[in-house]
Amino acid sequence: MKFSKFKPSWKHLTALKHFAGRNNLGRITVRHQGGGHKQRYRLINWTRIQNNSIVTNFEYDPNRSAFLAKLFHPNPIISNNTKKSFSYILAPKGLKIFDKLTCVPTRTKNLLLKTGDTSILANFEFGDLLHNIEHIPGQGGLYARAAGTFCQVLQTTSNTHLAVRLPSGSQKLLPLESKGTLGVIANEEHIHKNLQKAGRSRWLNKRPAVRGVAMNPVDHPHGGGQGKTKGGRPSVTPFSWPTKGQPTRNPRKNKALILTPRKKKQNKK
Repeated sequence: MKFSKFKPSWKHLTALKHFAGRNNLGRITVRHQGGGHKQRYRLINWTRIQNNSIVTNFEYDPNRSAFLAKLFHPNPIISNNTKKSFSYILAPKGLKIFDKLTCVPTRTKNLLLKTGDTSILANFEFGDLLHNIEHIPGQGGLYARAAGTFCQVLQTTSNTHLAVRLPSGSQKLLPLESKGTLGVIANEEHIHKNLQKAGRSRWLNKRPAVRGVAMNPVDHPHGGGQGKTKGGRPSVTPFSWPTKGQPTRNPRKNKALILTPRKKKQNKK
């Protein structure tokens, strides 16, 4: 996938301010953040309501691992505006320049969709690989937005919901009227990327992290001791919260729509 030599559309750029992990009082609430290269945020079309669009070029986005595809809309759906317009979407694998993309927001039988087309979940077949799926109809894409990720359509469980396998491995029920885009997000080799030097981490707004066992007892629960020691206790954060894979989210939240939980990581011995 070759990038365009043209500069990003200034109408779809907005300021992006870094706070270095600090809150409105200036206190650090998220550690190991700071610095980073100056960036501008690209406004992305998450809802995809235009019927006919043409892919003009591909661009790099410094704010995410996925690539962007620029679409040209000959007939934009905008009130009191008849001018032609452009928008950015997440580029799926296999998309090419001058491909024509469509959006089908209603239930249609015998619908033939290709990579990059958007439709409601009711129009997809069993086994289809989707990305940018909505959690609530009309809200905008929420699931499978990173490079190389996708969701798989499993089966229709009722007249209102559809079972979908998320990138985490869990299976969840989503409304049939929620929209999704056919295909897998491009740049699937991103997970094998090697930064090669510490400076590239600093460009990405990441600061060094000091191990807790290398600190003093006043600074971390793992600190102190004679020589090198693990402390003889489960791994915790500097504030004594469990860490190293210990779940901290509320398992009862939206539990009715989750068919199977996400897969647990197995610790290598």
